[in-house]
Amino acid sequence: MFKSSLLSLAILFSQLASSATRAETNYGTVAMYVANMLQNHHLSHREFDEAMSKKVLDAYLNFLDFSHVYFTQKDVDGFRSKFSTTLPDYISKRNVSPAIEIYDVYEQRVKERVAYARKELETKKFTYDSIRSIQLKRDKIPWPKNLADSDKLWTDLIESNMLDEHLADRAKADAAARNKAKKAAMEAVVSPATKAPVTAAKAAPAATDDDPPEKRVLKRYEKLIEQLGENEHEDVVNYFLSCLSTSYDPHTEYMSQQEMDNFNIQMKHSLVGIGALLAQKDNVAEIQGIVVGGPADKHGELKLNDKIMAVAQGDGKSPGEWIDIKYMKLNKVVEMIRGKIGTKVSLRVHPAAADDPSMTRDITIVRTEVELKEKLANAELIVTPPVDGKSSKIGWINLSSFYADMDGGTVSTTVDVTRLLKRLMAEKVEGVVLDLRGDGGGSLEEAIKLTGLFIPRGPVVQAKDWRDNITWRDCENERALYDGPLIVVTDRASASASEILAAALQDYRRAVIVGEKATFGKGTVQTILPVERYMPFFSDKTRSGALKVTIQKFYRIAGGSTQLRGVIPDVCLPSIHNIMDLGEDALPNALPYDTIPSRIYTLTNKDPLPFDELRARNKTRLDANPEFQYIMEDMKRLQDRIEKNSISLNEKSRQQELDENHLRLESRKTERVNRAKEITEKVKDGFQTYRITLDNVEQGELMKESSFTKEQATGMKLASNSKDEDGESSSENTQFTYGIEPVKLETLNILRDLIDLGGHQPHTADAGESAARKPSTP
Repeated sequence: MFKSSLLSLAILFSQLASSATRAETNYGTVAMYVANMLQNHHLSHREFDEAMSKKVLDAYLNFLDFSHVYFTQKDVDGFRSKFSTTLPDYISKRNVSPAIEIYDVYEQRVKERVAYARKELETKKFTYDSIRSIQLKRDKIPWPKNLADSDKLWTDLIESNMLDEHLADRAKADAAARNKAKKAAMEAVVSPATKAPVTAAKAAPAATDDDPPEKRVLKRYEKLIEQLGENEHEDVVNYFLSCLSTSYDPHTEYMSQQEMDNFNIQMKHSLVGIGALLAQKDNVAEIQGIVVGGPADKHGELKLNDKIMAVAQGDGKSPGEWIDIKYMKLNKVVEMIRGKIGTKVSLRVHPAAADDPSMTRDITIVRTEVELKEKLANAELIVTPPVDGKSSKIGWINLSSFYADMDGGTVSTTVDVTRLLKRLMAEKVEGVVLDLRGDGGGSLEEAIKLTGLFIPRGPVVQAKDWRDNITWRDCENERALYDGPLIVVTDRASASASEILAAALQDYRRAVIVGEKATFGKGTVQTILPVERYMPFFSDKTRSGALKVTIQKFYRIAGGSTQLRGVIPDVCLPSIHNIMDLGEDALPNALPYDTIPSRIYTLTNKDPLPFDELRARNKTRLDANPEFQYIMEDMKRLQDRIEKNSISLNEKSRQQELDENHLRLESRKTERVNRAKEITEKVKDGFQTYRITLDNVEQGELMKESSFTKEQATGMKLASNSKDEDGESSSENTQFTYGIEPVKLETLNILRDLIDLGGHQPHTADAGESAARKPSTP
């Protein structure tokens, strides 16, 4: 058996070793131990056998060439003949040559395809008048049989890319013309008596790329070759081990050392570095953001849009310390800039304000811990327009993840939400919405504790391991912090810890769940195992990474699993996501749904919540709400597009489709403006929103949302955003009635219905629970 051979080899290797000499990390050794760990620790306890070998090989081929446009079927058949059942043998011998060999062929095929594209772009005249079409989604379509078939496919791909650029140029030209006309009209209104004649020379030029379409398309292809050239041996093995891991289930994952570092940063919402956001631009790293109060911000010399040309550890006084980072992968640059707390890093930058392109400046910054505030919990106090002369105060809590310091620090989602919730209660809100849209989960411990803010002591979640041992976890608080009307809003991206909380509150009859047709459906438990723990003590383990492996499945206290099916909302809202391949059931190797016995628990409400009436009122509003009618129209169009799975290579056909889309969007824009005008005339006082963050939660006076800057929201100074096609700054929500996007507005309406239908009065914070300073009532 492979497992026993792995152990025997490990023992033999230990016995033969004569010294503790350290060398570079041996990724073949890492692969062997990862395979062994998967067999011993994964929930399935499945052997890495011939059947699993086939899955791993197919996963790796599809990872490299997801759209089936680079390899040929002849390549794939050759790989399958050679490696389909033999990968366990290679890995047991610490041999990752199959991964390298396949990757090398992939890289060669990419170069061949780019060379073919270059030839086509240089020699072919594109007329865009054919009746051909090209398939959009190709992951289920066979690879081209041979080189000739590959050429045919790429002829269509290149023509499609060229047509995209051709149509984009036309759209930019149209936008520039509209811009010019709009500017002329505005100038005529502002100063008709003194305005000079508007000429083409005075019109602002459109921000277009001067390169012809052929050159832009070729640049994109050549960029792929550059990116492949940046991959090192470690990267290739990382790709392969990731495919090996996900062949057991979608959430078992091999993480390289850098990925492990990033995972810890996401969980703690802090890192050790200089506090700068980087983006790749013109083959160098450009400063796109600076964390307020971070090391770079306090230092003061590093500016937005500065370009980093080289990096050195320490003060950079020795010339040999500097490493040129042009063309370097962004993650490698980030890794060089991060480091241990209290150490120095030097950056050689080309200042954004410099006129001389050769000018550089050396900046040395001391690394410290940087808090990332953008994804921390925050809240809103929403005062609704009066109904029958009475306004309502609603609390809205935004939670993008269940973060925690996995190293025993003080970062805690529950602690942060508690502070926000107490402030909302002190403001005497009549109901609370917990927004888990886009929340992919995080700490199980935080999910359990956070549930305890809304229910008294009792079971929250169950789990079952590979031995069928069932365990459960309780929240420990004596009573709920908040026991008033509660809605949890979810979408298809709400996963894992989000689903545990939503399912528990639903089973207890504590909250109404509102959202898309279901949450993600991730009902599995992972643990992180550093690979170095399993490797010989004398080997280099510095880059061995970690295995995040599934060890249990989650179950609701009512007995059903959240796995695969997710949490079904009590009130379902239309969404384009409802027809897309999103969620656990769209992922390969997903574990099945099953049930276990329910726990004994006490319902927080003896009678069911008024779901029938809530749904009836919701339906009446949806039928009369143009925004949701737009969504349903878009769902129908997308469904047709998915079923068709092709796009025309004919310019007239594509332009007609674009024109129809443009007219539809313009029509909707006009309708929205008219509706907003009508509502403004009828409703003098709209929604008033006050933003509550962890920085201002104890302050006496709350800040209106309209006064809240992006810097305050993100904790970061950001480079200027691009303009929309009409040259105006675009805000996602200003187009909607009351400036509130449709799902949020409807959720507020559902909460008001819940309150109206007898949702019990919320508990108001007593003196001991109030914010540190006396709150204000807007």
